[in-house]
Amino acid sequence: MSFIIAGTGSCAAQTNIDNTFFEKIIDTSDKWITTRTGIKNRTFLTDESLTDIATKSAIAALEEACISADELDFIICATLQGDYIMPSLSCMIQKNIGAHCPAVDINAACTGFLYALDIADSYFKSDKVRNILIVCADNMSKFLDFSDRSTCILFGDGAGAVVLKNGNSLKYINITAHGDKEILYIKGTQHKLPFIEKSMQEKDDNYLKMDGQKVFKFAVSTVTEDIKRALSDSNIDSSLIKYFILHQANQRILECSQDFLKEVPEKFPKNLNNLGNTSAASIPILLDELNKTKKIKKGDLILLSAFGGGMTSGTAIIEWSY
Repeated sequence: MSFIIAGTGSCAAQTNIDNTFFEKIIDTSDKWITTRTGIKNRTFLTDESLTDIATKSAIAALEEACISADELDFIICATLQGDYIMPSLSCMIQKNIGAHCPAVDINAACTGFLYALDIADSYFKSDKVRNILIVCADNMSKFLDFSDRSTCILFGDGAGAVVLKNGNSLKYINITAHGDKEILYIKGTQHKLPFIEKSMQEKDDNYLKMDGQKVFKFAVSTVTEDIKRALSDSNIDSSLIKYFILHQANQRILECSQDFLKEVPEKFPKNLNNLGNTSAASIPILLDELNKTKKIKKGDLILLSAFGGGMTSGTAIIEWSY
């Protein structure tokens, strides 16, 4: 016995930023961005906070699952960082929705949703919980260097959530890590310290840094191998998968995965063209869109796969249950 997905919710940031915005501040063009990434628009937080949109996504998932916040046994929040270092984003969500259960943040970067599902699986199998809320939310815009055209065009802010209940929908899950701090990272902020000489203190530079070519190679090789292993270990043929719901990082990565599996484009839904890379939130946001538009039906098999800084990766196969 593990879990079923009983409800989904999502909330994008409120300010739409299209590619023409970047034409005004850096040496780039709509054509250059679209050709290389598939992204046309993304949304950034301005008047709202990350806690606000994370809370909205949580409430939407609870409403669809037809349970109250009082019925939650655990809240897992996947995020790079909430609005505060402490309290955690999960604790702020707990407060806002009126829950009374334990709450914890995890950081597996863009693979956060898969990591959260794996943790939830263990809790259900140990019979410690009946209902778990997972919220994935990231404010990527605050980490971006808007003079670096290789990174600032890629990301957006957003939140997605699911409510899990006891059930047997999980058919396979596996998560991995390949420790690396060189190809994709954000340094922590270091305040000036009175007991360290000024010349020895590092300059604040907590922007996202990425070696695009190495990240691309890691993504394509890891996602394709993870999917191959998932289908083999679960003894499920790829033709039986209704949708391959992959982390929305780059159109080229989606196309490479599609070519590897020799599947039609329709089985690889996407929303990165309108939202950009929303980090851990990308898969649950897309899942909510497919659910709300009735494109996923009871009995459908979906495969989820992501990669992220760390470097991390994860893949799951789930049977839709409602």
